[in-house]
Amino acid sequence: MAVTLKDVAELAGVSRSAVSRTYTEGASVSAKTRKKVQEAAETLGYSPNALASSLTTGRTKMIGLVSNNFHNPIFLEVFDLFTKGLQGRGLRPLLVNLTDETDPEKSVRMLQQYSVDGVIVASSTLPESFAEAFRIAGVPVVHSFGRQVEKPTVNVLGIDNKQAGRLAAETLIARGYTRVGFLGGPQAATSTQDRMTGFLDTLQVHSNVGVTASFASAYSFEAGRAEMLRLMDAPLAEAYFCGDDVLSIGVLSALQSHGLSVPDDVGIIGLNDMEMAAWDNINLTTIHNPIAEIIASSVNLVADMVQDSAMTPQARLFACHVVERGTLRALKS
Repeated sequence: MAVTLKDVAELAGVSRSAVSRTYTEGASVSAKTRKKVQEAAETLGYSPNALASSLTTGRTKMIGLVSNNFHNPIFLEVFDLFTKGLQGRGLRPLLVNLTDETDPEKSVRMLQQYSVDGVIVASSTLPESFAEAFRIAGVPVVHSFGRQVEKPTVNVLGIDNKQAGRLAAETLIARGYTRVGFLGGPQAATSTQDRMTGFLDTLQVHSNVGVTASFASAYSFEAGRAEMLRLMDAPLAEAYFCGDDVLSIGVLSALQSHGLSVPDDVGIIGLNDMEMAAWDNINLTTIHNPIAEIIASSVNLVADMVQDSAMTPQARLFACHVVERGTLRALKS
């Protein structure tokens, strides 16, 4: 039989309400009573029922974690960091896999049914309106890796994707490439649009540099490889800015399967600096996205919003930088 609150109360010699108050955040209970309850609970192996507690406090301590790209292995890093961070704050993640779903209403209804205390939308491809739907429904929400806007209506944390595109262009120019390409993720994704805008705008002032743009169907290895294989029907650029590391690895695979050498024949620069990018057989030059910092700040922010839902929405930008490895030619001397 499971140990009950009544069992703890009898062993501790206190009332059941005293046991309940001991495990209710913010409730009043004396230090002496708390000690007696905790000792009795430890003796009996008692753990408070989280669902029962939520009926008393009106809070479930559940945070909806919404994402839509489980084909990208970087999500394993993202999921690991988010779950550890939330659990470290005494919160419980409830994972929602959108797959190809872009209508937020189903997600809003589902998470409301579970009475989540807040939501983190962890996606660089979903539009601002997706996270906005949770705010309208009265659910505290943070959009991690979302699109930066001047006057956000929800909290948005991430990098400046236009600046990342500019940084990639400047990196290729500094190495003397005169025929470059942008190979992005899905064309409708906000991250793809902004990275391409920064990339192309920077190259406009360099009249000696020719540039092309193309798009993969998803942020995945298979999509990156398929798009590069398609591009091989025409002359290739000297170097490509791939809008994501996993796309870059798919591009690298396609080039190598056709006997082309990286960086001797074609250069590649990615974005994210995922763990796999540093593997010896990949050794990808990329732009570091401070994912761990963004996630830690997102967790702290949603925890604060659970306590104060009236907080003013803000946009937090995190700096990115180039990580030099082996898929681009050396800097011009």
